[in-house]
Order: sequence, then C-alpha cells, then structure tokens
Amino acid sequence: MVVVASSGHFLSDIRWNDPHFSRGYDLWRAYGQSKTANALFATHLDVIGAATGLHAYAVHPGSILTPLQRNIARAEQIAQGWIGSDGTHADGFKTPAQGAATAVWAATAAPLAGYGGAYCQDCDVAEPAADDDMLVGGVKSWAVDPGSAARLWAMSSELTGLDNFSEHAR
Repeated sequence: MVVVASSGHFLSDIRWNDPHFSRGYDLWRAYGQSKTANALFATHLDVIGAATGLHAYAVHPGSILTPLQRNIARAEQIAQGWIGSDGTHADGFKTPAQGAATAVWAATAAPLAGYGGAYCQDCDVAEPAADDDMLVGGVKSWAVDPGSAARLWAMSSELTGLDNFSEHAR
C-alpha cells in the first residue's frame, strides 16, 4: 500500500495535547501534522499487515504545483517562492507525472519488501533528515516513530470506532 505524505511533515509532529487544533489553529502546522499522520499510518499499517504479507510505504512525491494551491493567495505563493511575480513556476518543482513516479515505484519495487513502513522520495528510501531544510528532504524521526505510529492508530481507532486490523498485530 502506498500512502502519500510530503516534506510538509517537517512542519509539525502530532500535537498530542491538541490534535484537532481547537486551540491555536495554524494552517501550515495543521497541514504538516496531516502529512506526519499519513507517514505514521503507513508505519503502523506495515506492522499490522506484515503477518499477511501487506507492506505499506509513505511517499513524498516532491514539490508539485497543482490545483491544490488554488486556494492559496498568489501573494503567499510568491512569498513562499513557489512562483515568480510574473506567475512562472520556480525551479525545482516536478510535473505531476514526475511526482507520481515514486508512488508507482513504491507500489512495484520488489527490493522494497525488506523496507516495510519506509518513507520514500525520489524513487528511493529516504534518509533521515539532517536538518530542517524541506527542499533537501529526508524524513524527520517523528514521522516514522513506531511508538507514535501505534499511538496514532489507537487514537484514530477510538475516534472512528473502527479497528479492523489490530488482531493481526498480536
């Protein structure tokens, strides 16, 4: 199984004391937390699916300008360095097809079987992030922490009333 995450996970670990942002909502921290949650989901799904041969991977497709940004003000896109003042895309962005490559690779690459739960980018298993530079990439430790992954799974199961897989983890 391939789960789409992103380097946005650099922006926030899970806010365990306020995961719903009921106090102090911040757009970018909420986005970051959602991407961390996606990576943690893959981490734990791999643990509970391993007994049945199911493997899961989190994938950072790369920086891609898509219609997702349509709700972000042009001025903010310019300030973020995504586009120039003339509307041209900044260097370093991938096309949607290039961004899909890592997801396809993760879904089909036989050598990945030994790396279940891995966070992948650029058609490879990502290295641990050396610093806070999202453009360089890598993966923050909080996004692949097995304890946090299990904790988030339990919290999600409690919130949704669904836990169809945990029996396989025992």
